[in-house]
Amino acid sequence: MPFTTVKVIEGVFSKEQKAQLIEKITEAMIEVEGEGMRDLTWVVIEEVKPGDWAIAGKPISPKPKPKNP
Repeated sequence: MPFTTVKVIEGVFSKEQKAQLIEKITEAMIEVEGEGMRDLTWVVIEEVKPGDWAIAGKPISPKPKPKNP
């Protein structure tokens, strides 16, 4: 049973974007594993709080989203 975990910074992706990630990751797994694995393919998106994620020893936070005019 394929189990995929995707970690993202909390608040960066909308509900719709997370749904797209889930769909596309599932489709990628099915492309490799075969259609019979669809019902067994799990995708979990875990949100990590800003500041609890670091690269090269430095905490990162998402860049502010631009406001729509």
